[in-house]
Parts: sequence; C-alpha cells; structure tokens
Amino acid sequence: MVIDQGVVKRFELGELVLQSGAVLRESQLTYLQFGELNTAGDNLILLPTYYGGTHSGIAPLIGAHGPLDPDHYCIVIPNLIGNGCSTSPTDAHGTQTAGNFPQVTIFDNVIAQQQLITEQFNGASLALIMGWSMGGMQALQWGCTFPDQVRRIMSVCATARCWPHNRVFLEGVKAALTCDPVWQHGFYTQQPETGLKAFARVYAGWAYSQAFFREELYRTLGHDSIDALLAYWEADHLEQDANNLLAVLSTWMHGDISANERYRGDFIAALQAIKAQTVIMPSSTDLYFTRQDACWEAQHIPDARCLPLISDWGHCAGAPGRNPVDTRVILDACAELLGRA
Repeated sequence: MVIDQGVVKRFELGELVLQSGAVLRESQLTYLQFGELNTAGDNLILLPTYYGGTHSGIAPLIGAHGPLDPDHYCIVIPNLIGNGCSTSPTDAHGTQTAGNFPQVTIFDNVIAQQQLITEQFNGASLALIMGWSMGGMQALQWGCTFPDQVRRIMSVCATARCWPHNRVFLEGVKAALTCDPVWQHGFYTQQPETGLKAFARVYAGWAYSQAFFREELYRTLGHDSIDALLAYWEADHLEQDANNLLAVLSTWMHGDISANERYRGDFIAALQAIKAQTVIMPSSTDLYFTRQDACWEAQHIPDARCLPLISDWGHCAGAPGRNPVDTRVILDACAELLGRA
C-alpha cells in the first residue's frame, strides 16, 4: 500500500511482554516508511504518532519542502499500540479485545519500536527522533532508555511525564466518555456515541488556548463559529473506537520516563541520562503540556535547549500542518538541529 511515496508496513512483534507482566499476544506494529536506510545506517529518523492520530497525520511534515526529506533520510512513523493501526482493543487476540486489553505504557511502545529498528533496520542509530504530544513523550523515553542509539531529539508540545494537572485533564475527558451507559466498562455492543461526543467537546476546550477562541482563529480552519468547530470535533471522534481512545489515554496518563526498573522513579536521573542533542519546544499557550513543565525538564537534560513556540493555538500549535506558521517554525528548528554536528 503506497501513500504519497510512503509505504505502509506491518512488523510482527509476537508475544510482547509488557511492564505490567502481562503479555500482548500476537501483537504487531504498523508503520509508514519513506525513503531507505543508507549503507552507513546513519540516516534513520523516527516520528512516533500522537494521541488520536495515526501515521497519516504525521505525513504533512515530510517532503523536499523541509528538512524531513525522504531523498536524504529513511523516515519511519510507528503507530502507537492501541491507536487502531498497531495492535489495539479492536483487533487484538480474542482474549484481549475490548475491555480485556492490557495496560500498555510509553516504555512498552519504545521497547516494541526498538525491536522493529533492530530487526528491520539492522539496529541503526537514530539521526533524529521527533514527535508532537505523545510522540514527544516517546522521543524522550527513547532518549533515556537507549541513550547510545539516539543522536538527536526534538520534543514538541510534550513532557517526559504526565504532570499532575495534565492527568486531571485526562481524567475529565475519560469521565465524559465512560459516563455513557452504553460503554459497559468497554464491553459495548455499539459505540457509546453520546460519550464520544461529550469527550470531544471537553477535549476541544483544552486543545486550543483562550486566545484561539477569543480571536476566532477557528475561522482559519474553515469553521464560522465555535459550534461549527465543536461539531467537527464530534464528527471526528465518532469515527474512532472508544476502547482504542481509552487504551492510548491510559498510556498517556501513565507516562513517566523514569517508571521502569532502570530508574525506579528517579525522574531527574532519567532526564540526566539523555545524551542526545535535544530541542524541547513547548507551545507558549499549551494548557496541559505546559511551557513551565517542559522548560524545567530541559534544565535537567545535559544537551537540551528549550525553544518555546510562541503561538495562540495552544497544544494544537504543534499539530503537523494544522497552522502553517507554527509548522514552519517547527520545521526550521528541526533543520537547525539536523544541521548540528
């Protein structure tokens, strides 16, 4: 299957042992690949996916118009486990579908991705791992889990852990969805549409900033009113599966790069273990991956710079292609990072 010169591929993980001790049975990662690994094996770029999105949502960043050029790099976009493309509640082994899907962490995703790189790309080092939102969380997890395999990191609108206020936001949208009686603790016979609509409306208020609504910036997206924007969010979420959304939400909520046997909760030690040249780019108006939290983390990463993205688009400032002005700033910073020796 070919999409804009990228090729969708499937990597069989098999029996993936998770941090919880559970085993994700007959599991797989679906990924989109642009370009080819060179002979030296030093041109690999990883672009992990974000919450609610798949590999196709990252594609606007790629092309000869910017630094992520498939003529020069082998670019791999692995889908998060649970997002509907990689193994998810909707297509897991029969014993693990729907409400039986096990807890999967950011760490579990990175271990799976590293297995993909080892077996399909000869264990190549990463010239860059870059991601927005949960993609950035995965990038930072990579940095401390495999510090000698990652040369550069760019984390956009993300932090290395789910900070407390971020968790409160997630608990709110989760409650909006699971209050629908149709949900049935994940064992529904039809999608909980009322819950999905409520989830979407609550989420929209967090995804953008106060200024985004005050200045009516939603008009640049083709919506002539707030009601029209909310209707769009509802329609978008009605196309998604509730269990998939909740599975990845749980992954996000439990995100913490130090929550593993190596660091045992020592968050600062995990940050200090990152060797890669790192750019931390929070949005100045992000309501949950805040500039304050992201820049504090950057102070503890040895070779990191915090370069805030000054924008009224809130968290969505980092969304690939959402606002061309912000995307241009992100790609320019990426080009500068890739240009560093």
